[in-house]
Amino acid sequence: MGIKTTPNRTDDSEAVIDALRGNRPPPSSGSPYQLTACPWCGSAIDKGKHLSVSSVKKGTGRTLVHCGDALGRCPFSKKQAKEEGLPIIVVDEEIYRRLPTLLIATVDKFAQMPWKGETQMLFGQVDGYCDRHGYRSPEVDDSNSHPARYGLPKAKTQPMNPLRPPDLIIQDELHLISGPLGTLVGLYETAIDRLASWEVDGQRVRPKVIASTATIRQAKDQVHSLFVRKVQGLPPQGLEVGDNFFSRQRAPSEEHPGRRYLGICATGRRLKAATIRTYTAILATAQSLFEEYGDRVDPWMTLVGYFNSMRELGGTRRLVDDDIQQRLRKMDRRGLARRQLRNIEELTSRKSSTDIPLVLDQLETSFENQPEAAKESKGKRRRPLDVLLATNMISVGVDVSRLAVMAVTGQPKTTAEYIQSTSRVGRRHPGLVITIFNWARPRDLSHYERFEHYHATFYQHVESLSLTPFSSGAMDRGLSALLVALIRLAKSEFNLNNRAGRIRRDDPYVQDAVQTIVDRAWLVSGSSEVRDLVKKELESRLDYWLHEAEDTTGGKILGYKTEKDGLTQGLLKSPGTLDWERFTCLNSLRNVEPTIGLILNDQVPDDDFSRAPRPMPAGNHE
Repeated sequence: MGIKTTPNRTDDSEAVIDALRGNRPPPSSGSPYQLTACPWCGSAIDKGKHLSVSSVKKGTGRTLVHCGDALGRCPFSKKQAKEEGLPIIVVDEEIYRRLPTLLIATVDKFAQMPWKGETQMLFGQVDGYCDRHGYRSPEVDDSNSHPARYGLPKAKTQPMNPLRPPDLIIQDELHLISGPLGTLVGLYETAIDRLASWEVDGQRVRPKVIASTATIRQAKDQVHSLFVRKVQGLPPQGLEVGDNFFSRQRAPSEEHPGRRYLGICATGRRLKAATIRTYTAILATAQSLFEEYGDRVDPWMTLVGYFNSMRELGGTRRLVDDDIQQRLRKMDRRGLARRQLRNIEELTSRKSSTDIPLVLDQLETSFENQPEAAKESKGKRRRPLDVLLATNMISVGVDVSRLAVMAVTGQPKTTAEYIQSTSRVGRRHPGLVITIFNWARPRDLSHYERFEHYHATFYQHVESLSLTPFSSGAMDRGLSALLVALIRLAKSEFNLNNRAGRIRRDDPYVQDAVQTIVDRAWLVSGSSEVRDLVKKELESRLDYWLHEAEDTTGGKILGYKTEKDGLTQGLLKSPGTLDWERFTCLNSLRNVEPTIGLILNDQVPDDDFSRAPRPMPAGNHE
């Protein structure tokens, strides 16, 4: 998931857990605290009490997460599963060694394939099994045997044949794999597809791919560029549009509520003023209904605010804390109810990986119609959210059926994003989506003028997706990484870091890697020119690699990464502010270009007369 979300190594996980317990300042890496409640029994999991680490040197190399059941009734509590805990793994190092049945990750991790030799273990390329620490491969640093120590029995490593690679790949939210990200993902998928395939009776068997999305157009072209597969839609088209056996369309009713969209455009008024009045009306009205009807109004008590940028969200946060709070205290004078906002949160990239699960849990917490004194007596009872301010982070993976009202500030940039974000409300209860348009923006004004027709047909307005895996820009950024990944991860011959210098042009693994990429370029593009260009680029990179491998000046050894021994020089280069070299490889598929800081200076130097306005010459001028 990335070092900013979860730790990459067990030692880092141990340091984070110590920090969570208050023993030392927290490091900059992610946190293993990803579950706030036991998925089996629902008991709360405390980050300081129910997380523990068995280190690699003195234990089994595991980060354990136990159920928080104080009575030990849950089979995953410390009382019943002290040495195992919940069957989840959140640390990269442990994922490689334990090889879980189900692996959940983002496509950003594809970029680590040429950098990390251990990645081949995810495709079944293992050469041994340690009784204490799990599977092994050449790049894994582990002893062949471990003496009986620290209360653990004697352990040794048994040789093993390669395992069966993954059989099923599920790509959720397929519509997000587009643009520059989708282009690079399509390029790296060449390695994923080859490494996940296996031979059965001399025939190559590829993994099955299931992709899901609710907003997509030209799926056939996108799937072909990504996976080189044919599309089989599910559910298939039936005899009737409203009933295809798998799903049925129903008109909104009391038994089957729908979602209503409302547009607000305050022409001639500032967007801030319209936002203040809209938020105040929603919150005060919900409070009035809650006082009259009780818990049945709970879904409308939490207002979700959606924003297209962090700047707009930050400005509204100030308004909620100040102007909207003050207005809510006087709304009883206008026939509604007074309300005090006690809990305001945001769901943005500024939130740490530890805080996001807590925010999602708060979204699930409902308002209870009970006296304030009773609420305060609960002590540590989690408070429900009055307002949640979010960016497009809420449009993916936030499945809280309790939510029912959302205010969208400004028309989102794409129709797909608009559908995905607003569908977070009104899943179980009648939903209300209020879009606050900025009349000064022509696009917002156009959507407001065609509001009814647009919302009646907005699935027809979903934008087409574009990705070009073997374009010149994509090959410049990812072709070298793809070549290294296919050669390094295929078998154990070139897996170790210091084996990069042993490459030979006529090696079967090298030839297979080159041919795999060339064939993929032909299948994706259907152009012989692109195929020939890809082959030429691969030969050029291979020549450079062989030249670097032959350079042994001063005892130099070519590795994939530079080591601290002073002899191993890295073939791969990390992207930065310097020029992009032939074997510069990305560390993340999202950071395609380095960030460049701009310094604007409006002052004109005294000696820079070329930029200063020139006086008009004397004479008559029209």
